[in-house]
Amino acid sequence: MKRVIAILLTVILVISLAACAKSGSDTATNPEKPTAPTQKTELVIFAAASMTETLEQIAELYKQSNPDITLTFNFDSSGTLKTQIEEGAVCDLFISAAQKQMNSLQDGGYIDEESRLDLLENKVALCVADNSGKDIGSYEAMKELLEKGGIMMAVGNEDVPVGQYTQKIFEYYGLDEKALNDKGVLTYGSNVKEVTAQISEGAVNCGIVYQTDAYSAKLKVADTATEEMCGRVIYPAAVLKATKHKEEAKAFLNYLSTKEAGEIFSSVGFTPLT
Repeated sequence: MKRVIAILLTVILVISLAACAKSGSDTATNPEKPTAPTQKTELVIFAAASMTETLEQIAELYKQSNPDITLTFNFDSSGTLKTQIEEGAVCDLFISAAQKQMNSLQDGGYIDEESRLDLLENKVALCVADNSGKDIGSYEAMKELLEKGGIMMAVGNEDVPVGQYTQKIFEYYGLDEKALNDKGVLTYGSNVKEVTAQISEGAVNCGIVYQTDAYSAKLKVADTATEEMCGRVIYPAAVLKATKHKEEAKAFLNYLSTKEAGEIFSSVGFTPLT
């Protein structure tokens, strides 16, 4: 009896050792591979201040289908952004409110010319403050009141696209900006959002901003400028040559040209061009 038990124990031991050996062999030949961490990419986008609300809304949509892409925005006047790029700021994609700044960066060799496109068109709007107390129903009325010194008006600085469009409107109506400034009827903003804020807060009677900013701030639009008055207001976009994320930047730029993004741009008064 003892001999039988000994034989059974031996058999059990052999089977157990064989099973362990097989398990060890499987582990050695098919080790469980650790999951590789997901690669995250941060895209830094410099964009005209007038695009703040739309791009932030578009970014939320883009994250849903591209969770590994983080979009970081720098919103300011196109002139300020251009200078920052020239001074070496990290930027993957630039969207300007005018061709002038983009042309300058292209001439300096900062952008990937093949990626450049005209993304959107805007309008330049004369907006009136709620507490204005003045009958400013058109650019013609603005001209007469400015010449009489009867209103205070907010405009963009000369290095800001909206300010440059305003200068063209002044020239169209034969207005001398320096004389108006000396008369004390003009105040200035370093970007379109500052001009918009002055109108919203009632610090001035009226001001010139983009149609899209007027919409976002719920300002009263008295008139919009024609192409004859200040030219077309085109927003060009391009990927920077110095980007370390060229494909990702191009992919986001392509997304800005889609119907989904276009509907958001259109909802505030932009006209998609792609």
